[in-house]
Amino acid sequence: MVRKILLIIGALLIVLIGFVIALSISKTRDIPDIQITSDKKPIILIAVDSLMSDPLKKVIAQGKAPAFKYLIENGELIPNIVSSYPTMSVTIDSSLLTGTFAGEHNIPGLIWFNEDANRIVSYGSGPGEIWNTGVRNVVQDSVIRLNNEHLNSETTTIYEDLAKRSIQSASINGVIYRGRDEHKLNVPALISTMALLPKDVKVKGPDILSFGVLSQLSPNNNFQKFAWDKMGVSNDFTINEFKFLLKQNQLPPFTLAYFPDADARIHSKGPDNLKAIEKLDESLQEMLNSFPTWEEAIEKVTWIIVGDSGQSYVKKDKDKSLIDLNKLLSKYSFWERDNKNGQIAIAVNERMAYIYLKDEQIDFSEVVNVLKQDERIGFISWKEGTQNVVTAPHKEEMVFSANGSLKDEYNQNWDIKGDTSILFISSKWKNTI
Repeated sequence: MVRKILLIIGALLIVLIGFVIALSISKTRDIPDIQITSDKKPIILIAVDSLMSDPLKKVIAQGKAPAFKYLIENGELIPNIVSSYPTMSVTIDSSLLTGTFAGEHNIPGLIWFNEDANRIVSYGSGPGEIWNTGVRNVVQDSVIRLNNEHLNSETTTIYEDLAKRSIQSASINGVIYRGRDEHKLNVPALISTMALLPKDVKVKGPDILSFGVLSQLSPNNNFQKFAWDKMGVSNDFTINEFKFLLKQNQLPPFTLAYFPDADARIHSKGPDNLKAIEKLDESLQEMLNSFPTWEEAIEKVTWIIVGDSGQSYVKKDKDKSLIDLNKLLSKYSFWERDNKNGQIAIAVNERMAYIYLKDEQIDFSEVVNVLKQDERIGFISWKEGTQNVVTAPHKEEMVFSANGSLKDEYNQNWDIKGDTSILFISSKWKNTI
């Protein structure tokens, strides 16, 4: 009996492994038959998910980040970078690659409510949220619609701007990749059979587009694109693609290379986890080792490494750390796939959430007063015409807008009235603007 059970379990495991492998099988793409031309040394922009300066400095001080130490000693460390808001990678990357904020590039978060389509848009979050949103919707939103439809067509990306100047570019594992060249993605047969993606998917990207299992260039990545390796969206995959382009003399004047691995570990272990940065440094070492010497690496290539945002600790006691908006706003009905006439729709993006009032009879002040009952909420904000209104529990209101008489350290002008303590604008700060 035990032997029979073990045989059944073994058979199920074999089927499961076969399924996962089949899900990940796709062929490599040929590098476009283009002549890479550049009079200057190429630029590599490495975007690192959740890289923060304080833990980086600690790892360097411990002697466990030789690549970072070398690049800083031969370059410059700028720790006071301010991320765009909300601090979700897809929104930040959209800002980084368009030079605009969410109000212009139209990617407001990892999850948001598309009022025109009357549905939640999700580019991938927790399993529960993905299931509620619909697996097919999430896959197609993240792979096809994000760049083809959601990203504002009137706001150009760096790839499009470079193409206008006849400057070639590449994207390796970047989620925002819209350019002017057409690319056909290699959709694994099982994914198209399951109708998660169409068999033929064409997208617009830079001259060279690498995107995990869907657009693999290097044959060395044949074993780096399985489901357990996040379908190729990993540091190792990115490194192999970079090394392949370098070896083929196909490194264009500008390349974005995305390093996602640190994010999951820091989410799990906390923002002070140093092991994530040690592993990241190993990835950088491998890239620098692609050259005969590190000196030659910085002589031949301009390296820019940027973290997209920080992370904060969350209390272990979920009763204290998690704010249940469904419970807090239980007097209203919610938009769901089975109830598309709900009064409000909620799109949760980690520590912030968008609340959409679909019922025009509901007044903003009514919802705000309900939310202010929970003292754990940092601030509540909404828009009134051209003015932005902010409040918080036990606080009045602060109203601000752009183009006022006050100037900040980034030469941005503001008009600010009301309780500035809500957004931690101190008197010292006000004296400097």
